[in-house]
Amino acid sequence: MEPGNQTRILEFILLGLSEEVLLQPLLFWLFLFMYLVTFIGNLLIILAIITDSHLHTPMYFFLFNLSFSDICFTSTTIPKMLWNIQTQNQVITYEGCIVQMYFFTLFGMLDNILLTVMAYDRFAAICHPLQYMIIMKPEFCDLLLLTSWLVSILDSLLHALMILRLSFCTKLEIHHFFCEIYEVVQLACSDTFLNDLMIYFASGVLVIVPLTGIPFSYSKIVSSILKISSTRGKYKAFSTCVSHLSTVSLFYGTSLGVYLSCASTQNSRATSIASVMYTVVTPMLNPFIYSLKNKDIKQALKTLFSRETFSI
Repeated sequence: MEPGNQTRILEFILLGLSEEVLLQPLLFWLFLFMYLVTFIGNLLIILAIITDSHLHTPMYFFLFNLSFSDICFTSTTIPKMLWNIQTQNQVITYEGCIVQMYFFTLFGMLDNILLTVMAYDRFAAICHPLQYMIIMKPEFCDLLLLTSWLVSILDSLLHALMILRLSFCTKLEIHHFFCEIYEVVQLACSDTFLNDLMIYFASGVLVIVPLTGIPFSYSKIVSSILKISSTRGKYKAFSTCVSHLSTVSLFYGTSLGVYLSCASTQNSRATSIASVMYTVVTPMLNPFIYSLKNKDIKQALKTLFSRETFSI
């Protein structure tokens, strides 16, 4: 790379979670384990939904897509991190960094929107049970999914294009284990006002909408459940929401925690460690949440395993 204040960028350096040499093998095996659990767990949810016709409903249609999104979400960052640790090479090319940012933003936003859509699905199922299949007809579900993908693609594309307009300094060390947008923007030598504005605007609009839509849906759900006379009916209605509510709490709780840690500290390393919660831990736990708290998924998984055992 040519010396100087600004130059054509060829590569960035991902400093990772720790520069301690002795910790690298531990980090490698820990993140490999978490990635495999995430991949296999979400894949089993997908296979269970595909193979069990009883799960061909709107609720599980969106869960299928959430599981697929979670696999892709973790696959944009963890394999590269593992490769860097194994090869002891922290370099990521400029093009590779842009691509990683694009897909990380895409699937992160897709998760965000799908959780909101799933809250609406639960609202329709509990508050309007007689009209549920009319409201959540296949064409409308496909439209919701298509809209989720389009918004996610456009948002991530806009962020990527905004990064391409920046010029970078010669100090290209990213204090993270992946190309996080805010960290990359901070390395730019050119004016980043529009990038910062875009980050805050997109975060505001595309996070505030779910954070208002989901509580609104659940306020209506709770109100409807309280009107049910029998205790068994209340339990049955609420049990269909427990898995989604747990996932929402985990996803937004960890994301909000990372945001607050970014705002309160200038320690990039601490922020990168905190971000592990929503980039790795949440997608890893989602299959357990849905399989342990949902009897339909548990039954579908048992059927799936019994078929595999019988075929062997």
